[in-house]
Amino acid sequence: MYVLWLRQVKKYYRSKSRIIGSLGQPLLFLLAFGFGFGPIFAKAGGGNYLDFIIPGIIAMTILFTAMFNGIEVIWDRQFGFLKETLVAPVPRIKIMVGRTLGGATVSVFQGLLVLIISMIFGFAVGNIWMIPVAILIMFLIALLFTAFGTAIASWMEDMHGFQLIMNFLMMPMFFLSGALFPLDGLPEPLGLITKFNPLTYGVDGLRAALTGSSQFGLPFDLALLIIVTSIFLWIGSYSFSKIQL
Repeated sequence: MYVLWLRQVKKYYRSKSRIIGSLGQPLLFLLAFGFGFGPIFAKAGGGNYLDFIIPGIIAMTILFTAMFNGIEVIWDRQFGFLKETLVAPVPRIKIMVGRTLGGATVSVFQGLLVLIISMIFGFAVGNIWMIPVAILIMFLIALLFTAFGTAIASWMEDMHGFQLIMNFLMMPMFFLSGALFPLDGLPEPLGLITKFNPLTYGVDGLRAALTGSSQFGLPFDLALLIIVTSIFLWIGSYSFSKIQL
């Protein structure tokens, strides 16, 4: 399990292009939305839009990096590494947990990089002692969506099909999580969807830890994330155990 965790982390950070590429979209959102819509948000009485949007951008970075870690399963299956791993005298659940922890670690590193860059651009953490809580929430988000991506990849063999499904799922989850706009006053159908979106509680938890502002409350966000992450880890483990080589 430890070997797989270390392999996932080393594989990602050997490629500088992947690190830079994965930061491109968060930086675009930070500059275009944070500074572009900031004056409009302030005029509407919403306060500092940069403080509002940064937790959402961090959650977006973790979501995208975590979900696309599932593609490693398809890649390893196509090139034979997965077969070598699965025939080892190790329970498949340990293999899945090791891969998931590795993907989650990479995702959290990416989220921390975005946080540091955001602070350079003027974002101020409300309470520095809440940063460990924010890291915990980042890790829960990363675990949840890495397991989710692994579960989907376990049933697929086509890399291109996986990417299409991921984009189909990730964009609605991101835009309907409260990352870019407040959830108050949404039409009832959209409001209901946001409540069933697990990323909503990740964004809200990060916002509570980093800025002190929360819609659902930090204890509720943490409790729900722990429950949903546990469920998706089980789903991911079950799906991974059923892989046919």
